Amino acid sequence: MSEPSTTGTSQRTSRWLMALPLLAFAALAAIFWFRLGSGDPSRIPSALIGHPAPQTALPALAGLANNGAQVPGLDPSVFKGKVSLVNVWASWCVPCHDEAPLLTELGRDSRLQIVGINYKDAPDNARRFLGRYGNPFGIVGVDANGRASIEWGVYGVPETFIVGREGTIVYKMVGPVTPDNINTVLRAEIDKALKAGS
Repeated sequence: MSEPSTTGTSQRTSRWLMALPLLAFAALAAIFWFRLGSGDPSRIPSALIGHPAPQTALPALAGLANNGAQVPGLDPSVFKGKVSLVNVWASWCVPCHDEAPLLTELGRDSRLQIVGINYKDAPDNARRFLGRYGNPFGIVGVDANGRASIEWGVYGVPETFIVGREGTIVYKMVGPVTPDNINTVLRAEIDKALKAGS
């Protein structure tokens, strides 16, 4: 009488062990796909929400004037006492061109100040960009090496933040301001921040 073969059993076990990492990877990929793919990328949470705006001063964009006066750079003290919309932008950023007219529209709202952080851009190109679309910013800080944007937790340009009257970041939008989200999301968050500080 022959003994039962253990070779077949060990081969099946070996195949399962070899397939286990692949199955684990596929399961993780599916989870990430459904969590990220079904969500709105502009709603990526920020670890800075509820924390003070970074205290990084940035120099002014040289040669950028408003009514004959140099537009100031970013001094972190400007966030105290006012609701601010902070937009991180660059002339080389394609979605920044799309959102520029919408930011100009927001710039007409006298209840808040609009602050621009010009990210890794050539000054001439940045000035031309603002000349083309209009300058919605009362303040433009130049982040030539990108360090300040890292402190703001920027994933990529454009990104927009709302800073409350206490100088605390209350909202972050990843990606461009669009005709779809300007009223349904951004203006609603601005109104919340204005009401919170009144």
